[in-house]
Amino acid sequence: MLKDYLKLHFIVLLWGFTAILGKLLTVPPVELVFWRTLLASAGLGLLLVGRRVTWRIPPGQVLRLLAVGSLVAAHWITFFLAARLSSVSVCLAGLATLALWTSLLEPLLLWRRVRGYEVGLGLITMVGLYLVSQAELDQLLGLGVAVVSAGLSALFSVLNAKLVKAHPPLRLTFYEMLGACVSIAIFFPVYSHFFTQGQGLQLAWHGYDWLWLAILAGVCTVYAFSASVELMKRISAFAVNLTTNLEPVYGIAMAVAIYWLHTKGLLHAPQFNQERMSTGFYLGTLLILFSVLIHPLVARLVKDKEPEHVPVIPV
Repeated sequence: MLKDYLKLHFIVLLWGFTAILGKLLTVPPVELVFWRTLLASAGLGLLLVGRRVTWRIPPGQVLRLLAVGSLVAAHWITFFLAARLSSVSVCLAGLATLALWTSLLEPLLLWRRVRGYEVGLGLITMVGLYLVSQAELDQLLGLGVAVVSAGLSALFSVLNAKLVKAHPPLRLTFYEMLGACVSIAIFFPVYSHFFTQGQGLQLAWHGYDWLWLAILAGVCTVYAFSASVELMKRISAFAVNLTTNLEPVYGIAMAVAIYWLHTKGLLHAPQFNQERMSTGFYLGTLLILFSVLIHPLVARLVKDKEPEHVPVIPV
């Protein structure tokens, strides 16, 4: 069990590393997500064949999964855009509002009752978000985009909770990755004409982009997802949910460590110059993370029904 828990924390560490990879890559966010979903869907397709999981499902179900996959594309594009517009730490602080978004969307879309403790934790999250925004006014746009990204991720998770009951996780994720890739490809003409300032698509890789994309798609997506699904067979949903909430903690810690190494001349990483934050930022982030980490504990304390862990698309 110790080995399984350490592996789970390593997987969450990989998910927290994605924002750092987004900062290292030179490919713009839309093209970046296109490459990530293309490579990830290819890798997941190979896993489907290798594990002999059938990929044949009714056309109506295929269209539904592809449509939900477009939400993944929108979530990842806004996530990497937020990391470019601000620091990794601010981006992950905004993404940590996922639990707040979920508590708002689930009653609306799943017609379940509003839980009092979620309202209270949501208020704590909003106070933390206010402190972060006031402390980092120069990164307000990036924070706002990260909060929108968290909302898209929450919407995807709520919709995925229904779909995961009808499909094996591997097949489900394959079609959603494919849907994300196809939706971006369809969006390319509009994006190229209106959003690239006349530069057109920038799909070419430069420098170490090939390495960062290989880690992003192969390690942080395909490996992390398949390994997490395997661990869910042996670890309780409560433990998985609680550990997954540590993703922003790990991500911010890694970003701060890279900044420290850069300032000491031990690592050349000018992309991380923005990682020096004020006291107000860390106070606000601590409040947000407190509300996120305490959520499953409070749910168990009040004997609320523990939700089944839904395999999610990692950031």
